[in-house]
Amino acid sequence: MSAPGRPKHESSLGEAVAKRPEGSSSGAPGRPKHESSLGEAVAKRPEGSPVSGGSTPLLQIEHLTKKFGGLVAVDDLSFRVDTGEIVGLLGPNGSGKTTVMNLVSGALRPNSGRILLNGRNLAGLPAHRIARAGVARTFQLVRVMGSLNCLENVKAGLAFGPADLWGRAAEREASGLLERIGLDGAADQAAGDLTYINQKRLELARALALRPRLLLLDEWLAGLNPSELQEAIALIKSLHADGLTVILVEHVMDAIRSLCSRVVVMNAGAKIADGPPLEALAEPEVVRAYLGDDDA
Repeated sequence: MSAPGRPKHESSLGEAVAKRPEGSSSGAPGRPKHESSLGEAVAKRPEGSPVSGGSTPLLQIEHLTKKFGGLVAVDDLSFRVDTGEIVGLLGPNGSGKTTVMNLVSGALRPNSGRILLNGRNLAGLPAHRIARAGVARTFQLVRVMGSLNCLENVKAGLAFGPADLWGRAAEREASGLLERIGLDGAADQAAGDLTYINQKRLELARALALRPRLLLLDEWLAGLNPSELQEAIALIKSLHADGLTVILVEHVMDAIRSLCSRVVVMNAGAKIADGPPLEALAEPEVVRAYLGDDDA
């Protein structure tokens, strides 16, 4: 990712694996004052998604495989995400995490396997149809439309979302989403002039404009300073409390501990662990993937 270097406060997953810390996850601060109690897009999302993780599978990945020539980037991967969970998708660099996000969101087509959202197979569908089905994402490399202002960026998401909002209705909802993520004073500012953290916020607002049931965050927290990180963790927690299910690709261990009830760990395209963060990161195969055979 073309982000600034990792701030000193961030512990990497490799360090966490090496230390294998004990104890419960650290808590995040309360919701920042700028955030409303309910984001309009989340409040209007389809009903029936409990806040806490349960037995209802929202996403079911079954034997998913993606090859690039002779390289197997995702190798017979299977896991599930229950409605209301925040699941971390972890692994060393090059393990296939972002490829999985691209497959789920429709940026790539799998060679085989199924991607079931509420029982509907999305594998191979174009990205716009998957977005309308209820999947939204952010990217490792922030993608905002720099020549448009913040309000216009979010309105673009609303125009192509399930509600097809245009005109004054879109402007009202876009304004609410900017307020929700802390950019209410920047509606007329060009997206290209925003700071790095605010471009990330804007990209998140545009994703929320799609009224997703499943939100994919690909290293959304990378490169933030300590105060920005705590604000961002609190924002994700508040979105989760409002009913969103989240898959989080992340290397920031503070965030994994604070946000994720479960992690799926990958290496060389395959799943090597699935469980609570502390338990999964202590698995010998995970230690071997991060640190080598001598430390396993």
